[in-house]
Amino acid sequence: MHSSLPATEDGGTAAGLLDVLIVGAGLSGIGAAWHLQHRCPGKRYAILEARAAMGGTWDLFRYPGVRSDSDMYTLGYAFAPWTAGKAIADGPAIRTYIEDTARRHGIDRQIRYGHKVVAAAWSSADACWTVQVEHAGATEELRTRFLYLCSGYYSYDEAYRPRFPGEDAFRGRIVQPQFWPADLDWTGQRVVVVGSGATAVTLVPSMAPRAAHVTMLQRSPTYIVSRPSEYGFATRLRRRLPERAAYALTRWRVIVESMLMYRVVRARPELAKQKIVAMARRQLGRGYDVGTHFTPAYKPWDQRICVAPDGDLFQAIRSGRASVATDHIERFEADGLVLRSGRKLPADLVVMATGLQIRLLGGIAISVDGVPFDANRAMSYKGMMLSGLPNCIVTFGYTNASWTLKADLTAGWACRLLRHMDSKGAAIAVVRRDPAAEPAPFLDFTSGYVQRAAHLLPQQGKRRPWRVHQNFLMDMLTIRFGRLADGTLRLGAKGTLP
Repeated sequence: MHSSLPATEDGGTAAGLLDVLIVGAGLSGIGAAWHLQHRCPGKRYAILEARAAMGGTWDLFRYPGVRSDSDMYTLGYAFAPWTAGKAIADGPAIRTYIEDTARRHGIDRQIRYGHKVVAAAWSSADACWTVQVEHAGATEELRTRFLYLCSGYYSYDEAYRPRFPGEDAFRGRIVQPQFWPADLDWTGQRVVVVGSGATAVTLVPSMAPRAAHVTMLQRSPTYIVSRPSEYGFATRLRRRLPERAAYALTRWRVIVESMLMYRVVRARPELAKQKIVAMARRQLGRGYDVGTHFTPAYKPWDQRICVAPDGDLFQAIRSGRASVATDHIERFEADGLVLRSGRKLPADLVVMATGLQIRLLGGIAISVDGVPFDANRAMSYKGMMLSGLPNCIVTFGYTNASWTLKADLTAGWACRLLRHMDSKGAAIAVVRRDPAAEPAPFLDFTSGYVQRAAHLLPQQGKRRPWRVHQNFLMDMLTIRFGRLADGTLRLGAKGTLP
């Protein structure tokens, strides 16, 4: 069990001073708490959650069919087997899984809901963070030795929303998936979903059965692959083995297969492109214009590949209840959208699935010894700390695999660091940017939401330990078993920043 009060330097307790403050009660935050409880049982921690419920993304998004593109054998926790049949799970199932995990391990009792962190000031003299929190209309202050940010990478309050001429004249309704109205009924309506990413690919087949027709309007195509929602080998293993053993074997098989597939795709991009496009052609039939609607100009994994569980998007198109239009919006009119080609799409409802708005560090105004911290000027250390930001862990998942895989490694390393600091009697841990480390973009993605946020993202280096590997096995070896005293991580006593 975790300690109710933290130990002080003289062996006593310090009421009011936390050892670790976790920001965010989503997948990452609950996982981080589990690791702290099991690997650092003497540490006092709390979780601050700005919203009224845990779950993060999986509580926020309530649009039709909301689900993960990642399978639950890797998006789930290593310590909490996913036992439901579907590998590609919907949002409510994922939310329930997070809630059950938190309750089972007593983590739910450490969450303070409605607590929004707005600022955090580091003091080297005190070797702690002073955190400003908005709660119930008032501002409170908390103090913690370590700040652990599990707040994701996008704004919960704002989505990317381009504006188009003539929107005021449109007599229908315009909605955003991130803020889905609970009272929205699209039965019998002509629906246009603007976008071609994971959200659009989910919305179209989910809305099609009730709508008069659903059109996915995209400026350019996205790679979309069909995958089974249930994995037959996982079902067979569950029948033959104990629950945890079956889950562990399934998890590792998926990890290895996914990594191998990614390497093959990146090594032979043109062949991979042909295979993915051919898959779409088989799903849609020879007469369908796959070249226009399902053949992207970029290489596979230059942007994230979308998943259609059991080919649901292709089924909706084949049924005639859904279609794809590849064009640009010229303007809105009273009863629909006019495209650049001159074609008009009649619409009663327009869903703007146009992307996320990136927001790093939870949108918190951070300062270090009175100087505002600019993440864009920092370099990422092993994808877990930022140069010049002491006693702070930042969770950021993989772009080519499940977010939780990297979050789990990060949590384990954070606990290693805390124990290492205790053994050395250190109060401060910080990494300093290496002037010789050649910088590179933090995310090697051409997706619009990444390009729009280039001025916000930190940098990575082209060599270790500044390189952000999108490779679980490589990270596992270096993060779990690599030396903490690597010459880059600096430890120090209270008073000055090492």
